[in-house]
Amino acid sequence: MKPDCLILRFGEMMLKGKNRKRFEHSVMIQIRKVLSSFPDIRYIPEFGRVYVELGGAAYEPTSAALQRVFGLASFSPAFHAPLELEAIQETALRMMQALPKQPATFKVTVRRVNKSFPHDSQQMNYLVGGYVLQAIPGLQVDVKKPEVELRVEIREDKVLLYVEVIAGAGGFPSGTSGKALLMLSGGIDSPVAGWLAMRKGLTMEAIHFHSYPYTSERAKDKVIELAHQLAGYTDSLKLHLVSFTEVQTSIHRAYQDNLLVTLIRRAMYRIAERVAEREGLSALVTGESLGQVASQTLPSLNVIGRVVTLPLLQPLMMMDKQEIIGLAENIGTFPISILPYEDCCSLFLPPSPSTNPNLRLVENLEESMDFLNDLIDKAVLGTETIEIVHGQLKKETNSHLF
Repeated sequence: MKPDCLILRFGEMMLKGKNRKRFEHSVMIQIRKVLSSFPDIRYIPEFGRVYVELGGAAYEPTSAALQRVFGLASFSPAFHAPLELEAIQETALRMMQALPKQPATFKVTVRRVNKSFPHDSQQMNYLVGGYVLQAIPGLQVDVKKPEVELRVEIREDKVLLYVEVIAGAGGFPSGTSGKALLMLSGGIDSPVAGWLAMRKGLTMEAIHFHSYPYTSERAKDKVIELAHQLAGYTDSLKLHLVSFTEVQTSIHRAYQDNLLVTLIRRAMYRIAERVAEREGLSALVTGESLGQVASQTLPSLNVIGRVVTLPLLQPLMMMDKQEIIGLAENIGTFPISILPYEDCCSLFLPPSPSTNPNLRLVENLEESMDFLNDLIDKAVLGTETIEIVHGQLKKETNSHLF
């Protein structure tokens, strides 16, 4: 059986307070956008949910598209039936028989919106459940923990039946929480951090540091592919590509001891902040996870983070690696992240990076590098920006050189 309707549910948090209508409007814009290739779809909004009449559109592609919509808590493929008891019973039976695996237990839950329907909810639970039980040998009712719950909504002009509740992306609608810049490496962590930030309603741009020829063009292409994957959850994503070679090699020539990673990370943060301010973005998003590497101990995070004034958003901070990998697999970035092309963060690593850097010592080292400010200016001005649109690469300006 192919469903002819979808029941979409919004997240509970967006239903509270004065922002509810704005949030619902934002979610609906995104839903219409991801389903725009299905022109015959019809939308029927209600409080906290939307009924989508598929109009012949295939369920599989519409379902896949909806799972990219932030602010959508869950959805259910549903089947229509007329306002007749026999038709409801027959539809319920066909749905149960069409399940990929026949359950041992089930229950029926009826919601009667149409109060003129001749049977109330309790009666319908018995009438529909009993009909299914008689037709399927071995099936039993379990009202507490059934394997399948068959839900029936008796509406004003029709009846909807469904058995699945599919989790959506959840979170807040895209663009409702401001704008931020993701420091996107080619690793596992930063794409997940970006996804979590977008899930909280942030409009995201990304910045990537590459050190050609020490890193290959394939490493840069890998990051562009990650950006494409993230762009699938929003309208588009700007990617700022920074040539970091001169900054990184100059710092390495001037200093090669255990604070090198700290100095390089601070230079990245300074460039990222400058780009964020130029683009009108209000925060930096990074993929640090506490204690995962030397630069992510609390003292290191303190010294590195103090080089900028913009808020630092670090969604992975208290997550362990397996949790992060699980999310990466779910959002489709993991197979890209593990491609064997290293980014500039893996270059020139000292044998024993400091896990407890001294802020004053780091600042004194930076002051002694009279080339650093000019190179940071040059890197910011030379940033290349491309706009990633889901399913295509759209060329945009720009080296920002004047």
